[in-house]
Amino acid sequence: MHRPIVQISLDVTSLHEALDTAAIAVEAGVDWLEAGTPLLLAEGLRAVEQLRKRFPNHPIVADLKTMDGGYLETEMMAGAGATHVVVMGRAHEATIRRVVDAGRDFGVKVMGDNLAAPDRVECARWMEGLGVDFIVHHIGYDERRMVKGLSPLDELDAVVSAVSIPVQAVGGLSIRQAIECPSHGAPLVVLGAPLVIDADEFKPASGETLRDVLGRICREIHQSAIQQSNLKSET
Repeated sequence: MHRPIVQISLDVTSLHEALDTAAIAVEAGVDWLEAGTPLLLAEGLRAVEQLRKRFPNHPIVADLKTMDGGYLETEMMAGAGATHVVVMGRAHEATIRRVVDAGRDFGVKVMGDNLAAPDRVECARWMEGLGVDFIVHHIGYDERRMVKGLSPLDELDAVVSAVSIPVQAVGGLSIRQAIECPSHGAPLVVLGAPLVIDADEFKPASGETLRDVLGRICREIHQSAIQQSNLKSET
């Protein structure tokens, strides 16, 4: 099993707010920083460049949701300092292949996102076959509001079983559900920003600051990983 990773999604439109939130997250123990799609739309390459300058040692995910022009978009984000890029499973096979090619050429890992796929499990399996490094098992914001009750937990176990690469579950999870993702075999835990971070469920407990809640989540996830490792070593 891969070591659990805590990633914060900076889904804001202000670079200043993104940098301030990222600083709090890093102090709290977050492992990866994500330049969310709204941030990339608002600030472009500058967002990745500034995150890289401010946090030189942290992996940075550029959530481009690439659908075409895969090689160029990956090259641009790699040049700005991204370590991971996101390509959509609904993109043409050629686009996914080109993102993977660019990832290898520029030292960037590729995350394949199965959002809106007619069969999310099969899409994950297909993307792994095309060479992506991670699967993002994703129920979209708009989709969750149109079809009530949807959750990435519904098919998470099936997606994890279908692939041999790390999986990340995204979309409307509560803090407790996010913390439990590694126990389902999905070690990449993503937390949204800026409210920890979702308009509906990702909210700090009463009296907690953003730093408090992020620190609590990071400690719980990282400590559970150590405990599981100790249990395995004893058996």
